[in-house]
Amino acid sequence: MRWLAFLALLEAASALAQPNGLLLVARPGLADPNFSRAVVLVTQSDDGSTVGVILNRPAGKAWVGGPVMRQVQVALFAAKEPPRAPAFRVLPDVYLSMHPENVLPLSRMNGRNPRVRIFSGFAGWAPRQLADEMNSGAWYVLRATEEVLFRKDTTGMWEELLEKARGVRARARRAAILPA
Repeated sequence: MRWLAFLALLEAASALAQPNGLLLVARPGLADPNFSRAVVLVTQSDDGSTVGVILNRPAGKAWVGGPVMRQVQVALFAAKEPPRAPAFRVLPDVYLSMHPENVLPLSRMNGRNPRVRIFSGFAGWAPRQLADEMNSGAWYVLRATEEVLFRKDTTGMWEELLEKARGVRARARRAAILPA
């Protein structure tokens, strides 16, 4: 059953032409230990499923991408041309892919190319699951940037983005209250 969902995500990824990457920043006290103090790059497929990787969990050469299918390698990479095999386009020149035709050649560059990162496993949500988590206040949302996605040292990343997210939210609240 999990493999069917995985294959559906691969197919959906190939149809994505527009960038749609966001950062989820776990709020303090998030109960799920898989995502406590996590910064997650997420993208959404056409069917409303959300998939992503945890950006701040280095584990040697590969990074811990999430609790789903940890035996699967996922590549986050920058490329001027879209890859031939299915991939989610998360930023204009940045892709996330689980397809072996993309992942295998990139895994050879992992550690030598600062714009390639290989993850073990991924994070995934069923349709509406992430929306429910958002409504319950589990996450802050920020725009993804290449600087954050390929940051060499992720020490302190969660704390920095948490403060940034809190500031963005406070400015938005003030703007909604103050007359124009």
